[in-house]
Amino acid sequence: MNEPVLQTRDLRRSFEQGGVRIDVLRGVDLDVQRGEIVALLGPSGSGKSTLLQAVGLLEGGFEGSIRIVGEEAAKLPAGGRTAMRRDKLAFIYQFHHLLPDFDATENVVLPQLIHGATRPAAQARATELLTQLGLGHRLTHRPNQLSGGEQQRVAVARALANRPPLVLADEPTGNLDEATSDRVFGEFVNLVRNEGSAALVATHNERLAARMDRVVRLHEGRLEELA
Repeated sequence: MNEPVLQTRDLRRSFEQGGVRIDVLRGVDLDVQRGEIVALLGPSGSGKSTLLQAVGLLEGGFEGSIRIVGEEAAKLPAGGRTAMRRDKLAFIYQFHHLLPDFDATENVVLPQLIHGATRPAAQARATELLTQLGLGHRLTHRPNQLSGGEQQRVAVARALANRPPLVLADEPTGNLDEATSDRVFGEFVNLVRNEGSAALVATHNERLAARMDRVVRLHEGRLEELA
């Protein structure tokens, strides 16, 4: 089997609160293969977001190994972590965080320009992705002119614009009503598969989790593989 896109070994994270040590992650081992979409289940406070922050290289204080596309990332210096996030990772959150003064297309173009794409190539890629997500008629609309589901579709397109090997999503449709959540999540899964990326998706929703390739549950700081 090829090396996983994401591999963690004995990943640990603890906090001090009121003089008490709280062990949030207690030796997490996780592999996510190329093209695989993995659901990360767990109740609020179980450490799902902490795990995503760890593998997303968003903060320090972790112990253990994090390998992303074969490279040990946990011990990279600040510049190396920034480059890894830029070149290998993408993030989707519950709230879309779109730039309000830019239209849908521009929100997807900008990260590509930062990544070094030419404007014509970035424009074509943005149009392609947004059209695949059913927004071909909303390309020039700003976020305040879009529905919640449409805004989240733009966020999905933005995340995938640079063809990241690994997508990290934290309750990506948790701010939407059930029907809209189902539609947007289905489009997200289809697009991730078509792009050949891998994804780790934190969710409370077991119904959505069942639509992914594999489900793991974070329980008392450790991962359990679910059938």
